[in-house]
Formats: sequence, C-alpha cells, structure tokens
Amino acid sequence: MAWNGATVDTTAWIEHRRGLDGELLGWMRPEGDAFVVIDLLGRERTEALDWLAAEEFLEELGIGYLADKYELKLETGQWQPVRIIEVSTAVISLKQEDCGDMTAPSVYYRASFPMDERELRPAA
Repeated sequence: MAWNGATVDTTAWIEHRRGLDGELLGWMRPEGDAFVVIDLLGRERTEALDWLAAEEFLEELGIGYLADKYELKLETGQWQPVRIIEVSTAVISLKQEDCGDMTAPSVYYRASFPMDERELRPAA
C-alpha cells in the first residue's frame, strides 16, 4: 500500500492516558460542548459525549485492539492479513501476517494516520 503522507490537524485533540502507567489510549476531539473519542488509529469511535463518558469509553477500549488480526486492502484490491506493529500520528506501520513463522519473509507496509476504515479492517 502506498503511503499518501496525508496529515490531520490534531492540535485541538486532548490526549487521554491510562492512570496507572501513563499509556496513551487515544484522544478526545472537542465538538461544541462535547467530545468525540478518537482511537490510536485516528478513527472516530463515538458520537459527541460528555467529558466523563468520553474518558470512560477510552478506558474501556484500552489498547488491546492493536494486537488483533487485521486485513489491509492492497493497491490491487486484494485484502492482505497484517498485524499492527507501530502507531503514531505520523505513520501507522503494519507487517504481513506470518503466523509466527520465523522463516517467512518480512513484508512491511506504511499507512497514513488516520487509518481509513475502508483500507484496514478486522480480520474475520
């Protein structure tokens, strides 16, 4: 997948970190008097919520979804099984799923943040 280098203005987003270890869980984007929850892939996860509900949503969401299996839509239109290996507001790094096979070639992909839901989906 070609990395398009698109950027999103995140300056108004408010970080939410887990209390115990300070791990970034996502952001809350102000919308009027409320907040829309944004996950670490840059995806909107909620409609506008009050502050407390947005924080609670992020706490419940956690970061476990980053370890899930995903499928990446390639330029050919085919879906490739992948794992997320790194996320930031600059780039999302993915690795072709190899099911732990140490002899399999390592194939990496880079995607822009936010990750478009039409290009990365949970594996079935």
